[in-house]
Amino acid sequence: MLKLVKFSRLLSVLPLLFLAGCNMVVMAPSGDIAAQQRDLIVISTVLMLLIIIPVIFLTLFFAWRYRRSNTAATYAPEWHHSTRLEIVIWAAPLAIIIALGAVTWISTHKLDPYRPLDRLDAERAIPANTKPLIVEVVALDWKWLFFYPELGIATVNELAAPVDVPINFKITASSVMNSFYIPALAGQIYAMPGMETKLHAVINKQGEYEGFSANYSGSGFSHMRFKFHGLDQAGFDAWAAQVKQQGTMLNRDAYLKLEKPSEKEPVRYYAGADADLYNAILNMCATPGKMCMNEMMHIDMMGGGGKESAENREKLQYDNRYADEGIVAPAATVPATGAPARSEPAERTDGNTMQHDMPGTDMQHQGHSMPGMSNGADPAPAQLNNNN
Repeated sequence: MLKLVKFSRLLSVLPLLFLAGCNMVVMAPSGDIAAQQRDLIVISTVLMLLIIIPVIFLTLFFAWRYRRSNTAATYAPEWHHSTRLEIVIWAAPLAIIIALGAVTWISTHKLDPYRPLDRLDAERAIPANTKPLIVEVVALDWKWLFFYPELGIATVNELAAPVDVPINFKITASSVMNSFYIPALAGQIYAMPGMETKLHAVINKQGEYEGFSANYSGSGFSHMRFKFHGLDQAGFDAWAAQVKQQGTMLNRDAYLKLEKPSEKEPVRYYAGADADLYNAILNMCATPGKMCMNEMMHIDMMGGGGKESAENREKLQYDNRYADEGIVAPAATVPATGAPARSEPAERTDGNTMQHDMPGTDMQHQGHSMPGMSNGADPAPAQLNNNN
């Protein structure tokens, strides 16, 4: 019996050991938006537990109370209805659903990432003359590029902001969709090529926080992380001065080199950046010879360019822009890049080898040409030439 008691105590301690190794930043954030999102999680969980806990308790209670060996319990095999019980069964979940619906509706509008902030925290409103910090974010393969347009600086894989100052993020991507996420600051929001998303947030405590991509984007995704520094105003000014002192110039040529896929990129400082570089990235025309998306949309708005617009076709091709130079992301394979697949062809049960057809190859299927394919004499792949 004593051994059983000791074993039960050990089991009760195990959950605490697991929690000790967890990062609880989501439940203990340092930014007001993240704190409101934490409160939303807590409120929703408590409301659901109001139903879940009684149901679990009553399930165990009835199983014990009305067990077969308990002859003292009331036995009523013909019982089938109780108005009071029906009211409790339906009214309680209905009340929970109404409460959850109200919380969801209010939070959806109040925590809209596009909505400008109206407070610094639960006890302080934003002062009238407060000017927000604007940060332009670009998700690259596989690193983060941050522009500070009002300061004229840029950084790679390092972000800083003063405490209690609203931050207006403008977010885009160069090629693959990612997700910009600083758990201590605010919820995640997607970074997509050719589009701009927004996020408004504020950090309320000084410290160093983790930022990363929360959306898988290729082989370098695991190392697509950065540090976010919450500093007082003097510390932020000193950080910006350090960037200007140690940084280089981020012009169009430097960006095109930076944009190429790379992993575990170190922190980089840029003392200056081309004023229109972020907009060029957003409109997918940072590469020379490409037409900006806003120009294309203007042409469409004016009714199109007619037959002459056919000349713009190559200017509007953005995918595989480095393929001709032999620069390909490590995870990319056929057919888009022409690189061989990493896996070996799978063996069929009948001894033939599975082959994956490539666009433009000649195929025949039981003597009949496939639509759009040549009628040459090349043999068909094994899986199409099997007449069994």
